[in-house]
Amino acid sequence: MKKILIAGTNSGVGKTTISLGIMQALTKRNLKVQPFKVGPDYIDPSYHTFITGRYSRNLDSYMLEDEKIKYIVKEASKDADISVVEGVMGLYDGYGIDLNDCTSSYTSKILKAPVILVINAKAMAASAAAMVLGYKMLDRDVNIKGVITNNVKSESHYKTLKSAIEKYTGIEVLGYFPPNKNFSLESRHLGLIPSVEMDSLKQKFDNLADEIEKYIDVDRIIALSETEEIESNFDLETFINKHKVENKSIAIAYDKAFNFYYRENIELLEKLGLKIKYFSPMKDKEVPNADYIYIGGGFPEIFPQELHDNKSMRESILNAHRKNIPIYAECGGLMYLGEKLENQNKELFDMVGIFKGTSVMTSSLKRFGYCNGKAKVDTVLAKKGQIIKGHEFHHSIFKSNEPCAYEMTKEKGGVVIDRWDGGYSIGNTLATYLHTHFYNNLDCIANFLEKGNK
Repeated sequence: MKKILIAGTNSGVGKTTISLGIMQALTKRNLKVQPFKVGPDYIDPSYHTFITGRYSRNLDSYMLEDEKIKYIVKEASKDADISVVEGVMGLYDGYGIDLNDCTSSYTSKILKAPVILVINAKAMAASAAAMVLGYKMLDRDVNIKGVITNNVKSESHYKTLKSAIEKYTGIEVLGYFPPNKNFSLESRHLGLIPSVEMDSLKQKFDNLADEIEKYIDVDRIIALSETEEIESNFDLETFINKHKVENKSIAIAYDKAFNFYYRENIELLEKLGLKIKYFSPMKDKEVPNADYIYIGGGFPEIFPQELHDNKSMRESILNAHRKNIPIYAECGGLMYLGEKLENQNKELFDMVGIFKGTSVMTSSLKRFGYCNGKAKVDTVLAKKGQIIKGHEFHHSIFKSNEPCAYEMTKEKGGVVIDRWDGGYSIGNTLATYLHTHFYNNLDCIANFLEKGNK
């Protein structure tokens, strides 16, 4: 089984650009490349999927136990020639300072995946070796097999770096990448712009792959990726067989405003027997006739006028709510199901109106990071007292007097460091800022299906 994890020394080191370039270079060689992303990111995986033609998968060890992560990798990689995992933040950065808590390094150990470390080598020589050696020595169980030096302007500089790193660390240097603004990707307040919004991506990534081939030894990366198979004891089939439904469908919002979904969430719904009906809250006249509705996260604040103008769609979702059709909405979905949305220019737009209140854009991230939601009441997703793990990242708050459905907590080292109320539930509709992976609490999906069978 061929797999490799590309990590950086820190965020902003160029890990994503180099990962995308390597994926494109491998794909241009007619290899089936299965991409993965460590952590809860939605946007980087959209680029992975665009490049490889295969859905990228998130590997998040906060929401998912080791066996579930191994299951996802094993299942997704069955017919792939090589799996490429893009790390998150720095190699050893995660939730707190525990090296085995939600870090790229820990994920590499779960998967038995060799690591390629990307470093920013600008204005460095032998000091680059000290940096790499530190990463090698901090956790000897992490198999760092190669280094790529980024922001290197000349081959002579690269040769100095390569000689120093290999002499003092024994780790092979696989190439370098010069600074090039042509390959920078646009960004906005939650990170990179999703690939569904980008024009001319194909040419940009083809050019990036050509540059990667010019400066980095892709053949050697393929050779280093040869690793042993991984096994998992996660039993999803028993759950599916127990809860499978027939002749049921689910409408899933998917367009430029709503496209943040974990692929396993959608696939699990399919495996449980639900027919998927995608729809656009921006462009379609009404929500499809379905037994369930799922509205994920995204950027409704970027497209408020289109959502406002599509009155027939908003009314059809409100009518579905009144008919008690189970509706689950996350983050951007919550903003859409409220009465109003106020953008950063203080302009107000009408939304669906299930929940009384206004989503107001903020200048900074709110409730950023991992957290747990404990149901204070029965909802379509959780019975009272059930806990859902997830993460929040949003530049808005929902100003409302509606009662909250969840007690939210953020913990570190087993100690609660923050507590707040969140999420809203009326009838068979639940909307929350919490993004979750369905594998983390399968009982919640059983609850959701049960609501549609009544």
